[in-house]
Amino acid sequence: MLAYRRRQTGQGMTEYIVVVALVAVAAIAVYQYFGQVVRSQTAAMARELAGEDGSSQSRAAQQAAQKAAAQTKARSLKSFTGNATANK
Repeated sequence: MLAYRRRQTGQGMTEYIVVVALVAVAAIAVYQYFGQVVRSQTAAMARELAGEDGSSQSRAAQQAAQKAAAQTKARSLKSFTGNATANK
């Protein structure tokens, strides 16, 4: 009975690790696409809180968001194979 309980605990921990790994991979992918947007928005907020003008950082964030949206539109599962062979 005790050995059965240990296996169940180990299974729960393994499932937890798999979920955490999937969330980490998703977070890395999102940060890859929108990392510049987040950095620029954070810089704009920091400047505004300091009493300075953060409009240039805000514009940079908007431009980075537009660029990320264009990159997202250009990539799909249909074009994935073409992109992979083009880089070789």
